[in-house]
Amino acid sequence: MEKYEKLEKVGEGTYGKVYKARDKATGQLVALKKTRLEMDEEGIPPTALREVSILQLLSQSIYIVRYWMNPLISAFHLVVLLWWFGLIERKMGSFMYQLCKGVAHCHKHGVLHRDLKPQNLLVDKEKGILKIADLGLGRSFTLPMKSYTHEIVTLWYRAPEVLLGTTHYSTGVDMWSVGCIFAEMVRRQALFPGDSELQQLLHIFRLLGTPTEKEWPGVTTLKDWHVYPQWTPQNLARAVTALNSDGVDLLSRMLQYDPAERISAKDAMVHPYFDSLDKSQF
Repeated sequence: MEKYEKLEKVGEGTYGKVYKARDKATGQLVALKKTRLEMDEEGIPPTALREVSILQLLSQSIYIVRYWMNPLISAFHLVVLLWWFGLIERKMGSFMYQLCKGVAHCHKHGVLHRDLKPQNLLVDKEKGILKIADLGLGRSFTLPMKSYTHEIVTLWYRAPEVLLGTTHYSTGVDMWSVGCIFAEMVRRQALFPGDSELQQLLHIFRLLGTPTEKEWPGVTTLKDWHVYPQWTPQNLARAVTALNSDGVDLLSRMLQYDPAERISAKDAMVHPYFDSLDKSQF
């Protein structure tokens, strides 16, 4: 990685470390993701290869991070633009539109991200461009849906169908996460900050109401469904007071209980919330 000057470590997780670095040639600040690889008998683990192959598939979009790989080193680095936490309200619509466009690009190519969260959204501060990063949990999906693992998505952004144990899910899991991110941009704090799967469900049910078979057919047959307190839906607008009525409507469509009723990323891009945005720049 001689091309980059490593400045400081900015994060560390189960799968690796992220460093703030500078491109020696251009001076551009980037983040270097160094993924921890535990080599198996056949070489690089399939999960690592899957992330690279997905990035190759999606690399035509400016909203998905590019990567650089040196096959001669024992770990690979994803070179991504550094996340800028100083989001200002006038940029929120732009960032949300770009997020929806990036997610739509993933879904168009048959890829579920499965770990969308603020920490995986990286912004070029100067250009105002948002990029989706970290496809370590990403995978291709097919129709009809196959069975996938339910151990996905950081807890606060995990869709209720996954929390309730389904292994047959599709693009709706990503759109729920997008909704949670949207609300967090507005609130500057998580909408559903649970510290366990049960507490996460209870946070959701208290705000959106306990789901019923009428609004979400099949919910009571999900593997981890139990008898829960019967809460009635609260006014979502009170949780996101800085959002206008169109924004609240878009958020509510992202947070529909029934995955089949949840708005798609493609449809979200043409929602009235984005009508005042100059989309030609994207």
